[in-house]
Amino acid sequence: METYTVTVEPIGAEIECRGDQTVLDACLREGVWLPHACTHGTCGTCKAQVLDGELDLGDASPYALLDSERDEGVALLCVATPRSDVTIEGEVDVEEGVDVHPVRDYTGTVVELADIAPTVRRLRLELDRPIPFNPGQYVQLTTPAGETRPYSLAVAPADATTIELHVKRSPEGAATEGWIFKDLAVGDTVPVSGPYGQFFLRPARDEPILMLAGGTGLAPMKAMLRHIETLGSGHEVVLYHGVPGAADLYEHDWLQEFAETHDWFTYRPALSQEEHEGRTGRVPAMLAQDYPRASGNVAYICGSPAFVGDTMKALMKARLFPRNIYREDFFDSADRAAGSNVVRSPLIRR
Repeated sequence: METYTVTVEPIGAEIECRGDQTVLDACLREGVWLPHACTHGTCGTCKAQVLDGELDLGDASPYALLDSERDEGVALLCVATPRSDVTIEGEVDVEEGVDVHPVRDYTGTVVELADIAPTVRRLRLELDRPIPFNPGQYVQLTTPAGETRPYSLAVAPADATTIELHVKRSPEGAATEGWIFKDLAVGDTVPVSGPYGQFFLRPARDEPILMLAGGTGLAPMKAMLRHIETLGSGHEVVLYHGVPGAADLYEHDWLQEFAETHDWFTYRPALSQEEHEGRTGRVPAMLAQDYPRASGNVAYICGSPAFVGDTMKALMKARLFPRNIYREDFFDSADRAAGSNVVRSPLIRR
């Protein structure tokens, strides 16, 4: 496979990129940390201007990359591959006090598969070597069919050899119904790459923390909690976990015990279809009740695009603004096909 040179402006970094490799992947593997989130051409976070050269735009969603943008030489770097030497103008992320971990490849051996909710399976993999990452980031698994799927790490960086993932079953999902919930077994080996994503704990921030998780959006929150525990918290943390009913409330016992043994942590389940401790409702509604004014906090949101969008609106109505909000949207094939109603702003930190 031919290799091309990708020049990233304004920093002038020159990176070698194979013709079958995405520009984003090549950059991340060289420690050039460009904005990204879904890595599958759906969310638009990695949008960049092509200044010179030719890219194959790949399988970019028409909702994330408009026809007018394509005509203007804009690309989604997570699915674009080079067809010549290329120069791009990227928004290179350099955040003071944050470690940048280049993407690397690993081999994981399945050591546990456990159903922890009707549609959620815990997958634990023992890697061939430790993976350095920031708590909240995700890895990609490669399926037997050669497709990749992202899953958030649910362990602290201190536990970086055996990783834990929370996998939600997707109807007709090639990676879930067709593999993880079907044929995958203890002892199997799985190709893993990572870490990815800019959704992770900022421990240097000293504000009280609101963690707002929908469904398996709990996974990165668990990683953050474990890491805060190892640091010796100086943070007050409140976690909301939104699910339809009690059967979907996985990790409930662990979270209750964690709250009982850590006075800095409060756990608030949010059941949209059933009552829990006298309350019923989605996370955004509970937030409106509990935090009519949320200013002075820092928030981390993770879940479906609809969950993230609605929770963003609730926080901003309560006077907590994008500079104090970090978010991760879980996009699936349905979101890709239909577009999404996610709140979009260049100020929102992903």
